[in-house]
Parts: sequence; C-alpha cells; structure tokens
Amino acid sequence: MTMRLRLSTMLFLEFFVWGAWFVTLGTYLAVELEATGSQIALAFLTQSLGAILAPFIVGLIADRFFSAQRILGVLHVVSAVMLFLAGRQDSFGAFFVCALLAMIAFMPTLALVNSISFRRMESPEKQFPGVRLFGTVGWIVAGLLIGWLGWEGGERLELTFVMAALGSAALGVYAFTLPDTPPHGRGERPTVRDVLGLDALALLRSRSYLVFFIASVLICIPLAFYYNFTNLYLNEIGVSGAAGWQTLGQFSEVAFLLAMPLMLRKLGVKRTLLIGMAAWALRYVLFALGDADSLFALVLLGLVLHGVCYDFFFVAGQIYTDRFAPARVRSAAQGLISLATYGVGLLIGSLVSGPIVDAFLRADGTHAWQSVWLIPAALAVVVAVFFVLAFREDAPAPVPSESS
Repeated sequence: MTMRLRLSTMLFLEFFVWGAWFVTLGTYLAVELEATGSQIALAFLTQSLGAILAPFIVGLIADRFFSAQRILGVLHVVSAVMLFLAGRQDSFGAFFVCALLAMIAFMPTLALVNSISFRRMESPEKQFPGVRLFGTVGWIVAGLLIGWLGWEGGERLELTFVMAALGSAALGVYAFTLPDTPPHGRGERPTVRDVLGLDALALLRSRSYLVFFIASVLICIPLAFYYNFTNLYLNEIGVSGAAGWQTLGQFSEVAFLLAMPLMLRKLGVKRTLLIGMAAWALRYVLFALGDADSLFALVLLGLVLHGVCYDFFFVAGQIYTDRFAPARVRSAAQGLISLATYGVGLLIGSLVSGPIVDAFLRADGTHAWQSVWLIPAALAVVVAVFFVLAFREDAPAPVPSESS
C-alpha cells in the first residue's frame, strides 16, 4: 500500500503539470498573444518534437546508464524553469522557444513514470490502471482550479504556467525520494543498437505490433484537433468555465481505468483498442452537432467520451506494449509508443489541423466549427477500418539478441 501511494502521488503530479497549462493553451495563445490557428498548432507541435526525442533519451539513458527516478527528477526541474519563463513572454516566437524546451524535458517523463510503475508491480495489467487513475485526478484538479479561479474569463491564463511550473518543481524534488529503479543494462557496454533504440524497433518485426504502431500514429492525427482546439471551440460558442467542463472527460477516464483490467480480459486487445478509436469519431460528430444552448448535452457527451477514447487506446496500448516487450527493452518500448502517438501522430495532426481551422475562420473572428469537427471524425473512421482489417492479436515475437 505504501508503494501504491507513492506511485499514485507521482502520477498525480505528472498529469497535474500537463493539465495545468496544456488544456487552455489554444485559448491563451489566441486571446493573449493573438495567435493564428496555424501558430496555435505550431505551439502544440512542441509536444510532438519532445515525444520524438523521448525514445532516445529514455531508451539510452534509463535502460542503460542512470536510475529512472533520477532522470525523472532532473527533467522535471528543467521543465519547471522553462514553463515559468514561457508564461512571461509577450511574443509568439519567444513563447515557442520556451515551450519547446519545456516539452523536450517533459515528454520523456511520460515513459519514465510508466517504466517506474511497471517495475514496481507484480501484475501491471491488473495494478497499473488503479495507480494511473491518480494521474487523471491530477489533470482534473488542474482544470477545476483554472475554472474556479476564473482565469479564462478574466484573461489571466498566463498564471497557468506558474501553476504548472510549481507542480513540475514539486515532482522534480519528489522523484529523488522514490525507490531506486536501476537500468536493466547497468554495467554493460552500450552498443549501436542501444544508442539508436534498435532493440525496441525490433518489436515492429511482428505483424501485430507493427499494425498497432501504425494505427497509433494515424489515430493521433484526428486527436490533434481535440487537444489543440477544444478549449478554443468551447470558449467561442459561449461555454462559461470551459476548462472545468473539460474535466468531465477525466472523470469518465477514472471510471474506465478502473474497468480496464476487466475490459482487456473480456474483450481482448483488439476490440478494446477498436472501441477507443470508434469513440473518437463519435465524439467529433457530437461536437459538430452540439452548441452552448439547447444542444449543449451533445457537447457534454462528447467531452465524457474522452474517457473511452483515452483509456481504451492509450492506456490499453501501454499495457499491451509492456506485455509484448522483453524486460530489457521495456523502457525503450514505452518511449517508442510515445513517439508513435505524442510524437509522429500528433506532429502530423498539428500540421494538418492548424490550416484546416484557419480555412474555416469567419469574418467575425469565430470559426465554422461544425465543418471543422467533421473532418477528424471522418479520419478516425478510416483508421478504425484499417485497424479492424489488419490487426491480429498474435503472441509476442522474441526480440533479437544483440549478437543476432
């Protein structure tokens, strides 16, 4: 129970930091820095660039040289400094540099907290969802605080960066108190395979994992529309306290996290992942049909579906990856799937979503959101069809040894 509490606290702070500034980022940039849709998408792209570097940072360092909790602490201290500076900039260019450096430090920590958690669990498939839900609680608390303090309506969203910086600094210090999680390969001479993360890439030799990897990349293209523009959409259609309403998605996430072990056991990996992708398409359709008046219930239902979208794909995918990868490359494998989702997929999605949102800008400065949301809905349907036709839930294939 003591270890469970310590891991839960780690996950709470990890996602509190992310939710404290990322949810309202689009609105902050549009209102306070007068950014365009393409610039907003470019700011969210910093997440993807950080995620692309994550497998190399985590795979080389955490799997080979230094204990994971120490790397986690150092990266969060760096992230805290850059987040604080980002909120003090008055031009998009300066903000982008600070945000990019913050995300390069932060994104590898997503794989690190997973790796630390999995290494301390006897049965990650059963135990991880119960600990991971505290990460969701952290995101909820951040959103509710923003709504309660009225920072959106009062145009004080620069304060979200101060809150995020404080949370990141707290986790940076706390990480050094966590139990030692040494690398599997400590004392071994690093090879070219280690530096390039090729052992984790070898997982893609399996058809089942390759299809899962490709689907992870593709489904994150429509996901970028949600991350980048939902808060701006809610504020534009007149929803008061939008960040608070968005926490409905995290409340549902908690419920489905608790049900995840049962879902995986009863439905299997393929059907669980497919439900998550189908929920993405449905969410965007609900956003397209809803409004802030008589059809607000549709918007709320779309927000609640976030729990299905996230848990049934991201969390289930993390568990599937941990089950599939050999012990010696599990940290690198978690970094690899972060690269596929938060890296390559969201990078493409950010490059696509910004110009599309700009294309539907009206003369009064608002957007034709119904047209905007139907595009990612169609993309999610296409990805789901590809996945259901191509994925086979095969047994894990052995990763080649360094001598092979």
